[in-house]
Amino acid sequence: MSAESDEQFREFMRGRWPAMVRLAYGLTGDLGHAEDVAQAAFARAYASWARVARTGDPDAYVRRIVINENHSRFRRRRVAENLVDAVPEPPPQPAADPLGDGEALLKALRKLGPRQRAVIVLRFWMDMSAAALGCSVGTVKSQASRALAALRGSAELMEGELQ
Repeated sequence: MSAESDEQFREFMRGRWPAMVRLAYGLTGDLGHAEDVAQAAFARAYASWARVARTGDPDAYVRRIVINENHSRFRRRRVAENLVDAVPEPPPQPAADPLGDGEALLKALRKLGPRQRAVIVLRFWMDMSAAALGCSVGTVKSQASRALAALRGSAELMEGELQ
């Protein structure tokens, strides 16, 4: 890659990194996984940057890579169980919410299944179509309906309204 192309990619990545991490965070529900997914997506985009830049909309291209990376994360790695005698201490909570005031919504989203969470994040948060999910319109409608019903009955969102 030429120095000019490298610099063009660096500028693109600096400008789009926060948005891609937010998208991945909405899909994964975990900041660590979100950063891993975003990093893998940018690595793939860098490897074919000449083609990505020619598309005219590299932002959409990298968003698609983030979505695909999130899907393939489940296929590649299965979590192995590590049985221990004592229950480990819970990890310390981060000092500040990295995404702002939507902690109740994020807690409720984490309780949804991966497919329902992806439908809600991509359809309502990112305003994307069913094509971005790689499934039929009917599947998106049914998953969105179930996910919205679960969110409406979510205790986390009810608590957020009371405060």
